[in-house]
Amino acid sequence: MTHEHRRIAVVYATEQGSTRDIAEFIANELAGRETTVELADIDHAPDSSRFDTLVLGSAMHNMDFLPAAVDYMHAHHDELVHRQVWLFSVGLGPSLRGPIGRRVGRIVPKKIAALRDSIVARDYRAFAGRYDRAGVSLRARVQYRLLGGGRYGDLRDWAAIRAWTDNIAHSLRLPPARSTTIHP
Repeated sequence: MTHEHRRIAVVYATEQGSTRDIAEFIANELAGRETTVELADIDHAPDSSRFDTLVLGSAMHNMDFLPAAVDYMHAHHDELVHRQVWLFSVGLGPSLRGPIGRRVGRIVPKKIAALRDSIVARDYRAFAGRYDRAGVSLRARVQYRLLGGGRYGDLRDWAAIRAWTDNIAHSLRLPPARSTTIHP
């Protein structure tokens, strides 16, 4: 299949918006490569049979994707096995520093690994999101600091997200982006 005919769906499950922002960025980067890209939240996901490639992202809570993403992957398992699927999660792990935090941040949670393997996803990547101090309990703030969490706010690494998107495009043999999405 040539790149002009490639159809890509970027589907996301978000709770506070970081995952949506990353999904929008990925969709814009891939759309700049002469493809048809459709972006949708998980509750309005398009029929996957219309796409040969799916990029699926979810916020991560309690070492797992959000329930809507898990339900989607179970409900569409047989279709996803026959598509090229890339998975990403958004959470705190990738932002952790220090000897313990770096080790914890690299671990692929067992539930996510099981889902990834069950649909034979091409790749899984974890990205940091936003972590605002307001509304976070003292216990959670202490734990964050002990694991090497340094700062609060927008912790997303747009260069890493762009590099991962470039890897997807390279795997699909898409042409280079004509322009790149600008992000803070």
